[in-house]
Amino acid sequence: MKKKSVTSHDVARLAGVSQSAVSRTFSPDAKVSDKTRKKVMEAARQLGYRPNTIARSLITRSSRTIAVVVYSLENPFYSYMLEKASRFFKQQGYHLLLFSASSSDGFDDVLDDILRSQVEGILMLAITLNDDQAALVCDYGIPVVIINRTVDYAGISQVACDNFQGGYWAGRHLVSLGHRRIAYLSGLVDSSTDIQRRAGFVEGLASMGAALHDSGIGHYQYTSACQATRLLFASTTPPDALFAANDLMAIAAMEVIQSEFCLKVPEDVSVIGFDDVPMAAWPSHSLTTLQQPVQTMIMRATELLLAQIDQPDTPPQQITLPVTPMLRGSVRRPSGDVNDT
Repeated sequence: MKKKSVTSHDVARLAGVSQSAVSRTFSPDAKVSDKTRKKVMEAARQLGYRPNTIARSLITRSSRTIAVVVYSLENPFYSYMLEKASRFFKQQGYHLLLFSASSSDGFDDVLDDILRSQVEGILMLAITLNDDQAALVCDYGIPVVIINRTVDYAGISQVACDNFQGGYWAGRHLVSLGHRRIAYLSGLVDSSTDIQRRAGFVEGLASMGAALHDSGIGHYQYTSACQATRLLFASTTPPDALFAANDLMAIAAMEVIQSEFCLKVPEDVSVIGFDDVPMAAWPSHSLTTLQQPVQTMIMRATELLLAQIDQPDTPPQQITLPVTPMLRGSVRRPSGDVNDT
């Protein structure tokens, strides 16, 4: 039996407001009090109401605007990616509208604002969607592409790098250099990127007959990574090598290792990062890392999003791109010929 469609009148009854108040809530230029808006949005969520007027306006009125949702720009990787995205979309005649979520899974925080902004598509940088959120966005009819996260939902386009393979290479490479007390500095432990990088790293170690010596949590942030590094190296058996789940944490770790524990990188401790942000190549860091193909990731994501805007029936795609090891001065030199591929 076909499910009865929920109307604005149903929402009005549940929210205890007039039907016109519901219409104003979902009209970008209309005025409505915050109290009324909250009541209407909560009722709409409970009933599963989909304001079709928004989807129609996206078809009949082109705003030439793309919503970009980010969690934090502290990580220079996302600042770099945002710059590239802005240039790509500008070439196509679009401009970006930035929305900042309060957490890596805080898409609900900004969804209402996005809907009222009449954007034509949504680009998500390192924001985690659950299945319900993904289904909700699809129901609204707004094209979405996620970059650098994956979600187990076939209706959402996703562009990411091969995080598992990057972690796998890092594990094998550190063992091949003679390290035995190898630690992992994680980011956000429930994010798809961290789960995949850690899994690849552990498997890479195992393939060389080694195991993870210790681990810490740096939340992909500089300050948290510094504290996690202090705890790791205050141990009676500190690591002799460290793989950090992004470059920002790797750089933080190197500064703590050298300035607070008076150890040398790479003579005493080898460090590998992930991303290859521009500062990783600075001589003061010379960080060995896994390079994500930012230019290609943005280009593919842009193409996907614009294709879905122009042709709403365009099927979503899940694209995984390879990473490239960038060998620099933060890891010790191999003692002989090794195969760590």
